[in-house]
Amino acid sequence: MTAETETGTGTGTGTAGTEAEAEAARIGAAGLRLEYGDHVVARDLDLSIPDGKVTVLVGPNACGKSTALRALARLLKPAAGSVLLDGRDIAALGARDVALRLALLPQSPAAPDGITVRDLVARGRTPHQRWWRQWSAADEEAVDAALAATGAAALAERSLDELSGGQRQRVWIAMALAQDTGVLLLDEPTTYLDLAHQVDVLELVARLNRERGRTVVMVLHELNLACRYADHVIAMRDGAVAAAGPPAEVITPELVREVFGLRAAVITCPVAGTPLVIPELDARSAP
Repeated sequence: MTAETETGTGTGTGTAGTEAEAEAARIGAAGLRLEYGDHVVARDLDLSIPDGKVTVLVGPNACGKSTALRALARLLKPAAGSVLLDGRDIAALGARDVALRLALLPQSPAAPDGITVRDLVARGRTPHQRWWRQWSAADEEAVDAALAATGAAALAERSLDELSGGQRQRVWIAMALAQDTGVLLLDEPTTYLDLAHQVDVLELVARLNRERGRTVVMVLHELNLACRYADHVIAMRDGAVAAAGPPAEVITPELVREVFGLRAAVITCPVAGTPLVIPELDARSAP
């Protein structure tokens, strides 16, 4: 029996239940059809995101992970279905209202040349500004707190251009943290980082989740790191949910072969106690 069958999270089944779950959660989606022009990425996609947990989307390249995250962030309008944020259709919310509830760190964020770390993090406070309420002591405190929480306070006056990849990722997360939202979406936050900096960034995200109760949704490629840091895993293939649930229930040899086309053993990590995927020799040579 596959994890999809056990959890009932596959596409085309349990839609009414998924809609009810999405309404109860901070963020979720039901019946999404996602397209880029004539290219359909996903049909009838349901996403149930547990509140106050770290959820990680995993799957092979071009399976729809980042597209699904873009839909959750309202950067991509679904051709059908809906994304619900705090029980309301995200499409009906104003841009500022969304920005006060949800922060997104995209794959390749861009910043003006020469901007300092503090100025970049301060941009996270933009949704809190109004024409009658400009920069305040509360904003300053939020920026200081975000820099401290991400270990970036000592970098505050440096130019972003001077920083290493790992330092920059911390600063971008600090900006999202300064936005002070209940939901944080991260699209491949460890891309281009070496293993030590990947662990640094994911430890930071896990700590922010534990200490601040943020609902976190991430796209990750490294399956073993996803298992280590996720409370909830959503495995995707061809624009559909193949399985969803705790890593220990979802990441099995059968799932790895079905979703990734890879023969592998799955053992318990002796350090973290989470699933550890070990590809077999010539793992892709067999049908």
